[in-house]
Amino acid sequence: MKNLFLLSGIIFTLVSCSIQTKAQNGKSGKDGVSSNSKITFNQKLADSLGADKYGMKGYTIVMLTTGTAKIDDKDKKAELMKGHMENIGKLAKEGKITVAGPFLEKNKENYRGMFIFNTKSKEEAESWVKTDPAVAAGIFNYEIFSWYGSAALPLYLKHHDEIAKENP
Repeated sequence: MKNLFLLSGIIFTLVSCSIQTKAQNGKSGKDGVSSNSKITFNQKLADSLGADKYGMKGYTIVMLTTGTAKIDDKDKKAELMKGHMENIGKLAKEGKITVAGPFLEKNKENYRGMFIFNTKSKEEAESWVKTDPAVAAGIFNYEIFSWYGSAALPLYLKHHDEIAKENP
């Protein structure tokens, strides 16, 4: 239950941060004017994203945990982590990963990172996470959860390359 509570808090924070936009003056919306009054329902967009009547859909969250493998060879570990990052990029380009990233601090659950996969099928998400070389080598284990969130979540990815100067 604690894990579910932690996971819910993380997801709520991610979604909350992505919903609010700020103008240069720090107020909501463009030029400090709320843009909510101009928003109209877009059926074509909703359909293209697989949204239900609430603008939501099912996803699968994979929490990467510390694995059991102990790899002391720094070159081998670096190669596996490079493959891990390349695999994330490949899955993102294929539209399979919506969110991916590490946790910035240690936690009692040993969560190391998180994926939000663009599928409600746990089996499909598991088949995708198993393509990760670091998972296959045992650097990471994983836990899988079903999640219901905004169908618009994948839209942020199209802007990521515009704001990233470098890729890890």
